[in-house]
Amino acid sequence: MSNHYMLTGYPGFLSGRLFRGLVQHDPSARFTFLVHPSQMDKARQQIGSQDHVHLLEGDITLEDLGIPEEETNRLREEVTHFLHLAAIYDLAVPKDAAYKVNVKGTDHVNRFVQSLTHLKRYVYFSTAYVSGTRTGKVTEEDLACGQDFKNHYEETKFEAEKLVRDLKGVPTTIIRPGVVVGDSQTGETEKFDGPYFIFRYLDAMNPFPVPYVGKGENPFNIVPVDYIIQSTVYLTHAGKDGTFHLTDPSPYSAREVYEMIAEELLGKKPRYTIPEKIAKAMMSIRMIRRYFGVEKEAISYMSSQSDYDSSWTQSVLREGGIHCPDFKSYLPNLVRYYQEHREDTAKKIPIR
Repeated sequence: MSNHYMLTGYPGFLSGRLFRGLVQHDPSARFTFLVHPSQMDKARQQIGSQDHVHLLEGDITLEDLGIPEEETNRLREEVTHFLHLAAIYDLAVPKDAAYKVNVKGTDHVNRFVQSLTHLKRYVYFSTAYVSGTRTGKVTEEDLACGQDFKNHYEETKFEAEKLVRDLKGVPTTIIRPGVVVGDSQTGETEKFDGPYFIFRYLDAMNPFPVPYVGKGENPFNIVPVDYIIQSTVYLTHAGKDGTFHLTDPSPYSAREVYEMIAEELLGKKPRYTIPEKIAKAMMSIRMIRRYFGVEKEAISYMSSQSDYDSSWTQSVLREGGIHCPDFKSYLPNLVRYYQEHREDTAKKIPIR
């Protein structure tokens, strides 16, 4: 029997890239994408007519994922790999919306996964930032360590990962990416969020002397999307249960990342420092954060980040010849893509 992969989160950027990676690894496989009704038209446009792909309308916030009973019965007998990517990733997401999708949605997916009779692997996409406000070294087995959280996104992903870890008798791989940016070769990305808020801020500051924001002595863990996809495809088939930090094993500091982006994007170095408290106060004013195009929650990621230990992941990925590229080596590709698409409104995150 050929493998049958079921994915949530399509037609999102990560799930679309992951689909292509899985097809390359397993050309004879079949696929079912659980697609929210609001995304079905986009999904049809992206997938076209591919006989090995089935687009199934559903909703992870509903019991049985909102799937008709006859479809549910068929999938329970056919699905061999379930990859759960659907989530709200917005740093500024309200608590109720984040909880409904990220926590309740994952609970519903977990129950569905437990009913699959031929399941070989359940892959859950968490985030390294379930570490919340922790500082110092965070191992891949660490989860609940009394930490607080910088936003509802982190908190609800933490709660969801706890639910996944509590599953019994399910072969489970938990993926914890760092901050994901575009493709290391092409620079391609779907949205200018995350570290791209630095790009947008520096763009707005270009006519003026550019400041650093805070001390930035902490590690700033950035990874390209192609590393995430290549690693996830490998880990999906490696037969190893556990939690995997898909993070840069040798990250630059936030200050170094900021300076490298400024030099590549603007051709000049920052000349002075704005204390983080002042930057946060400024971005609390809607008019200012909209001018700069920066979510106020993003400022927190310039300081007080954890140091993610990815020793286990690196040892496993080495067996597949996979390594994380150095940020400096692919930054020019990220900047070039950003410059070519900076005015694309579909890639901009609305600032509240």
